[in-house]
Amino acid sequence: MRRLSRFTFAIAAIAAVSASAAMAQSYPDRPIRLVVGYPPGGAVDIIARTIGQALTERLGHNIIVDNRPGSAANLAAEVVKNAKPDGYTLLHGPDNLFVINPHIYSRMPVDPIKDFVPVTSMIRNQLVLTVNPSKVPVNDFRGFIDFAKKAKEPLFYASIGNGSVHHLATEYLKRTAGINLIHVPYKGGGPAGIATVSGEAAVMFGGGSVVPLAKSGKLKAIAVSSTKRSKELPDLPTISEFYPDYAVTIWHGLFAPVGTPQPILDKLRTEVATVLARPDVQARLAKSGSGEPYVVPPAEFAAHIRRDYDTYGKLIKEIGLKVD
Repeated sequence: MRRLSRFTFAIAAIAAVSASAAMAQSYPDRPIRLVVGYPPGGAVDIIARTIGQALTERLGHNIIVDNRPGSAANLAAEVVKNAKPDGYTLLHGPDNLFVINPHIYSRMPVDPIKDFVPVTSMIRNQLVLTVNPSKVPVNDFRGFIDFAKKAKEPLFYASIGNGSVHHLATEYLKRTAGINLIHVPYKGGGPAGIATVSGEAAVMFGGGSVVPLAKSGKLKAIAVSSTKRSKELPDLPTISEFYPDYAVTIWHGLFAPVGTPQPILDKLRTEVATVLARPDVQARLAKSGSGEPYVVPPAEFAAHIRRDYDTYGKLIKEIGLKVD
């Protein structure tokens, strides 16, 4: 009887391995929906479409970008949480959804940590601080700080939404530099960039949404948020050159609903790493100011998420930020 049980177990194990291999080999057999929590035109959308196009070429089925803006990506996350965990509905996860939203929303439609599994990290980037030249007629970052300190009325600054990294990066700068700015949230980088160009706002931190505007002269770029200068905009100083304790970076990852089969997760992770290693994809991301590839082992990515969760939680508590 024991021999029979062992034999039966062995057969079952072999069958399971074979089924997993077959699942990964046949996936995908239809289009995949990639849900994005911000509107077209911003950095999140640019990254999703750049990687999605390359994955379409690799997988032989379309990656359909589904923009669901609102509530700092909470709405998009809810869509993916409620989807069947079969690998055909995925979430482009900006960092704020996982490391900021849980601290600022008293009621969330999802638990970002429990409801999703990290497929892979994808992109890391710094933010570019820009100003409207007619609203803030300065030549550089130091000039901006002086201008903001002397302004009779506080300057308005745009962000891609309440509780976004862009929002907190500006609040962090306000506290660090001792300047007064008033927050005006928009639903994504595209609308925020348009508002800053039009003069509705005077200042904006952005990624892929502001680099083209800065290069065209519609906005003036004056600094970057990380501790390393930008490869795309090497003449811009880092804010840490003036305030050594200041540093803000952003990341983007790919996530799936909990319960998605491991072979599918493994295949997606491999395919994303492959397309991000392509020079043409890297060039498109760099040209748009969307960042550089950031592909690390799952355990390292999970540790990064936890570290940022703790860091932003502390800052949010200090400034008393709550959205609802």
